[in-house]
Amino acid sequence: MSNLEKQLYKQINVPSKKRKNESIPGSRTYRGISTVNDGNSSKVLYDLALIKQDILNHFHIRQGEKLSDPEFGTIIWDALFEPFTGDMKNAIIENVSNIVNYDPRVKVNNIIVDQYESGLQIEISLTYLPYNISEQMKLTFDQNNGFLNT
Repeated sequence: MSNLEKQLYKQINVPSKKRKNESIPGSRTYRGISTVNDGNSSKVLYDLALIKQDILNHFHIRQGEKLSDPEFGTIIWDALFEPFTGDMKNAIIENVSNIVNYDPRVKVNNIIVDQYESGLQIEISLTYLPYNISEQMKLTFDQNNGFLNT
């Protein structure tokens, strides 16, 4: 991963439609750590923030990089430099669906894949199953700058 990608990865912020004062039933069910965002006062993530980070981490792994599971990861990094055909679009949609559905805490509702200047933009509508909260994730994969999360 290039230095630029590492810097962009540190800036990832997935906005939530949830208001800060709302409490989620069964809050702090999931607990994990993340060293990605230096702006956090704590490295510990809970619930929705942890689920989002787990999904984003999966998109940073190119398919075939994980030695113990060569099917794990995304094909998007390789697809960036291929012609954007209908078959390629369908393969990306299937891959994104598999990645998100890999996490049993999340269900995909809709996926939109569009080409832009020098990369691909993917909008994922998903539902966090334990909380019954729906949200949109917008991911941008750029040929020159790597993974950008808008």
